[in-house]
Amino acid sequence: MKIYLDNCCFNRPFDNQSQIRIYIESQAKLFVQEKIRLNEIELVWSYILDYENSFNPFEERQNVITHWKSRAIEDISENQKIFSNAKLLIEKGIKSKDALHIACAIEGCCEYFLTTDDLILKKLKNFEIITVINPVDFITLL
Repeated sequence: MKIYLDNCCFNRPFDNQSQIRIYIESQAKLFVQEKIRLNEIELVWSYILDYENSFNPFEERQNVITHWKSRAIEDISENQKIFSNAKLLIEKGIKSKDALHIACAIEGCCEYFLTTDDLILKKLKNFEIITVINPVDFITLL
């Protein structure tokens, strides 16, 4: 099973854990990462993850997230097909960087796109090309 985690998903454990939702999503994301570490789930990485993570103002967080690139089975580079798919997603109301993440997941033939972004989850609830899902709902599927 191939999955893609977007930048907000990778950053969730660094968010304020005093809200129960954030805490539960963080624990679910960490559980998913453990499955990746144990080679039970395959992670796909992309250039847009590198790009967004490079703007993380916290060097330690940036390094922790970058570490997961070495665990990925594939690193997606930009290409015209990604831009075309992203354009279609933007037409559905998805922000440009988010659209690039999703297009990279599609390019990597991922079955699941994990995010904690409510707008993406709402707009792509019944998206047919890839299952867009919150990490908590994802571990329920497992």
